[in-house]
Amino acid sequence: MAQGTARQGTAGRETERGTTPGDERLTTVGLLFESAGGLRRLFQRRFASERSLSNQSFDVLIRLARSPGSELRMSELAAQTSLTPSGLTRSVDRLHEHGLVARRTCPEDRRGAFAVLTPAGQELMDRAVPEHIAHVGEVLSDIFTAEEEETLASLLRRLRDHVLEENAEWGLTQDDADVCPSAGQ
Repeated sequence: MAQGTARQGTAGRETERGTTPGDERLTTVGLLFESAGGLRRLFQRRFASERSLSNQSFDVLIRLARSPGSELRMSELAAQTSLTPSGLTRSVDRLHEHGLVARRTCPEDRRGAFAVLTPAGQELMDRAVPEHIAHVGEVLSDIFTAEEEETLASLLRRLRDHVLEENAEWGLTQDDADVCPSAGQ
């Protein structure tokens, strides 16, 4: 292995950064991407056959359904779904055409719009989420013990939080996650 650069890792250990294509960290990140892509394809087949939903549409709808007030600022929704702002706009436009999502502006803060789950969208999610949870359970229980699932979730949250922090320079700030002061009024 080629000589790498040593640095103090966030877990408190010194890490050796390799400089060759065989570096195990490249493999780790590659496995993460492959697994995420594989899960998306696996779940997409089920969404398409049971709900006639694209993975992208389901991703937007479930993020809204799980958010306080069933709404998110568009910039936060884009970050959570890994969509570009223009990709999210197209997705929300399609969901709006089907009556599943509405847009709302905040009178006190005109920086951006909110996507809001409509009653029809909530009804769809009320039917789809239990089926999705059952499918996720089938997939994960075939692979992991309950303890391993908890460990994986903890590690992925840590990774996600770090990535969000690192990507803040791209325009996503904590303010983008705040709700409008007049929300729910």
